Amino acid sequence: MSDVVRFSVSADERLVERFDDLIRDRGYINRSEAVRDLMRNALVERQWEQAEGEAVGTVTLVFDHHTRDLSDKLTEHQHSHHHEIVSTLHIHLDAHNCLEVVVLRGDIREIERIASGLIGTKGVKHGRFVATTTGENIT
Repeated sequence: MSDVVRFSVSADERLVERFDDLIRDRGYINRSEAVRDLMRNALVERQWEQAEGEAVGTVTLVFDHHTRDLSDKLTEHQHSHHHEIVSTLHIHLDAHNCLEVVVLRGDIREIERIASGLIGTKGVKHGRFVATTTGENIT
């Protein structure tokens, strides 16, 4: 870690106890690491709110592959955005349902638009977009 800055935080005792329970459940070694993650999360959220720069994200889709033309529509959608789609993982959950994870990288608004298009494809049972950062400018 580069230059470390120490600062203190005042908080209600009950809030700190609950926070300690949370960080213990999540496997943090100490409060500092948990607070650093909270800070990073806030910075990533701000990046997305301001729609600035390149980012990455994942789209998770669950669908019945027997739904007429759905697999073809999803594949075509992905091919038409091959510059932003980095990778796709396809898993057969059972005889009917598939899970597909699509990794996107590019301009924030563009990958949001692509994600919405995939999730909104008729026949998709469930979809979720998770936005994150390329890691640049986050320490």
